[in-house]
Amino acid sequence: MDAKRPPVSLKYAVVERERRYLVSGLPEGALEVKDIVDRYVMGTRLRLREVRDADGTVVRKLNHKVRLSDGPEEIACTSVYLDQEEWQLLMRLPALILRKRRHVYRWEDRTIAVDQHEDGTFIAEIDDGDHPSQRLPSWLDVIADVTADEEWTGARLAG
Repeated sequence: MDAKRPPVSLKYAVVERERRYLVSGLPEGALEVKDIVDRYVMGTRLRLREVRDADGTVVRKLNHKVRLSDGPEEIACTSVYLDQEEWQLLMRLPALILRKRRHVYRWEDRTIAVDQHEDGTFIAEIDDGDHPSQRLPSWLDVIADVTADEEWTGARLAG
């Protein structure tokens, strides 16, 4: 760790190692589709997320995201699930909002999410877990690798 960044406790966090790609559209065969509203709380590393499944189920949570390196490629994420009262209280915080429809796919042992943003942009996220890879499924029509590009992070897209 460098001097400006304090050590990060991973006791309750999940480490996310995701690759992100700008893609031309949606592949066929999504296993599930979810509507997501992310609220990036201004001035913090906090995100409020509301996920609506196709069956109407709603999950609300507060995420704390901490970078483990200088770029957005590796994040420690801690989540707290919220009830309606907690959600209503935290919704009052000033935030930048990002809405997207998430299409979930499986490829080999990985989960791939292709997010369809309101402006028509498609971003694919590949969760590599503990096994980094550069491989891509042949059915994913990649325009550009945006993994390390700050402009394609959720918080920036919300702004």
